Amino acid sequence: MKRIYIISLTIFVLCGLSGKSQNLLSSKYPIVELEKIVIPRSEWIPFPKLDDRDAWLKADQPMLKSYYIEALNYLTYQWPSIPATTTLLFKDTGNRSEYEGLSFKKRNVLGTLLLGEIYENKGRFLRQIIDGVWSICEESYWGVNSTVGQWHAGIGLPDVSDPYVDLFVAETASYLSWVDYFLGEKLDSISPQIRKRIYFETNNRFFIPFMNNDLSWMGFKNSGRRPNNWNPWICSNWLNAALLLEKNESRRVLMVDRSLKILDNFLSPYPKDGGCDEGPNYWNVAAGSLFDNLVFLNLTTNNAFQYTFDDEKVKNMGRFVFRTQISEKYSLNFADASPKLSVNGNMIWRYGKAIGDEKMQQFGSFYRSVPNGTVGRFQFFRIFFELFDNQKFEKAPKGLALPKEVWLPDLQVMVARDKEGSTNGFFVAAKGGNNDESHNHNDIGNYVVYYNGLPLLIDVGSGTYTARTFNSHRYDIWSNCSHFHNLPTINGVNQSPGANFKALDATFVSNQSFAQLSLDISHAYSQSAGVTKWLRTVRLNRGKNVEVTDLVTLSKTGQLVQHLMTCYAAEVIKPGELVIHFDCLDGKNKDFIFEYNPTKFIVEVEKIKLEAPEDSGIRLNWGETIHRINLTTKSLKTNEKFRFSISEK
Repeated sequence: MKRIYIISLTIFVLCGLSGKSQNLLSSKYPIVELEKIVIPRSEWIPFPKLDDRDAWLKADQPMLKSYYIEALNYLTYQWPSIPATTTLLFKDTGNRSEYEGLSFKKRNVLGTLLLGEIYENKGRFLRQIIDGVWSICEESYWGVNSTVGQWHAGIGLPDVSDPYVDLFVAETASYLSWVDYFLGEKLDSISPQIRKRIYFETNNRFFIPFMNNDLSWMGFKNSGRRPNNWNPWICSNWLNAALLLEKNESRRVLMVDRSLKILDNFLSPYPKDGGCDEGPNYWNVAAGSLFDNLVFLNLTTNNAFQYTFDDEKVKNMGRFVFRTQISEKYSLNFADASPKLSVNGNMIWRYGKAIGDEKMQQFGSFYRSVPNGTVGRFQFFRIFFELFDNQKFEKAPKGLALPKEVWLPDLQVMVARDKEGSTNGFFVAAKGGNNDESHNHNDIGNYVVYYNGLPLLIDVGSGTYTARTFNSHRYDIWSNCSHFHNLPTINGVNQSPGANFKALDATFVSNQSFAQLSLDISHAYSQSAGVTKWLRTVRLNRGKNVEVTDLVTLSKTGQLVQHLMTCYAAEVIKPGELVIHFDCLDGKNKDFIFEYNPTKFIVEVEKIKLEAPEDSGIRLNWGETIHRINLTTKSLKTNEKFRFSISEK
């Protein structure tokens, strides 16, 4: 039975944005009702207090001890300051890594020391924790130097009198809030100024600007683009900081209420299919962070927000993380996402449990990490859930769902493989969408091909973030541009960024023997390209090959170049056949044949030189092995048909 799905622009808008007035969170409880259901701070115990040692014995002891052992290494840690000149590096050179290295390490150490004290409870780590708290409170800015320019003072040094809330301001407030929660009485016994300082700095740097400013990431200002991961990520840290620190109960409830409105700005316009346009690797801080918020809301209201897990959109947002999985090592990586998935298995398992999805639970269990004392960079609070869930979690069934096919109509992404539940054979994915998506690459019509779970034709993805990554020079970075994707250059013109550059008439068709996505990518190019229609069809013929067919109508003729990206060497072995030397990682390498019409194309293979500042991140994923295959037309008509196929040699 053949299945056909067609998405026109009108239907796309209706499907993708019909939830805009849904307000799943903020419409449920007016402020007077919230006041009744939010548990007062003095009574709220999300995790056992430090002196409840019987409760802490129920936590995973080997896991907790691993943090303690790591904390011992930091008893003599010297808390560094962050010099102004280090902050200025982003303005001067585009470098953000040195600042982030200092900032992130300090918070990592503080969290590790806190867990060490929770385990031992003898005061051994207290003085070092206090030094850490004081050092962080003395920083001029809790965020990172790359976000300073988003606020009034502009790029350079932060204006301490006019604080801005970014992701890492929120993360910092969360760290300090948990120190206050667990160690409050011990800190007071040394000096009441410590907790007073924690609240003072958090209130001035986080609570006040959060409550008094409609910041762009909050989504109150209609910019035409829905909020990205900043929204739920910051709100998740906001909720636990506000709930743990704020003593004024009326203000505390108002803080919860504001977070509901901000989260609805993220959730309401989110696609019904649950697709994350930032790519699967950002799921952890997008849908994953939304889940964190829902958990905290339930914790502080005796499960008054449990209804949210019955919402189909919330369920689909969770499922996205395993629906786009390629193999144990690789995940679909459009936009800035990495091809190597980094996930929090416990959080995924809990999300799957909340929505009643066994496949998602098994997926989370599959990625259960062995405790090694490493706190990680962000979402510190997730550790506490894991400590009390880990014994159930480690015994849970595990596995990769590896669905046979997935069609996300709002996101316009197809995923298909030869055999359900198996990485054997071909895996193909292709995308439509538009070129104004969050963390956008100009990649309308791009596709990837994997074989036996390993990459063959790739999406290079993002490299190391620099100043250029998120400013007007974003598309000076080669890996963000269409001619370094599996896409054509038309009459010397590549795809343009912007919401108006998009795919039209996306159609997904599948049955037992094949799955394919067809879409018109001509509107991803400016008029200067002279393309009237470019109907691209990416088709998986299960157990056989992958075909790409382009039906092209041009208003002018010049030259076309079809580009292919691979992480292997390639060469033409005879006219019409290009071989890609595929590495099976078992010593038995396999060749794949890319067939093309030799009467229409001249083929050139070039190895990409990784020399730009951003390329260090690309090396982590692909090494020095990226090649671009360029197929240049010998002549060009106004109406053309191009067909390519990829198969085993």
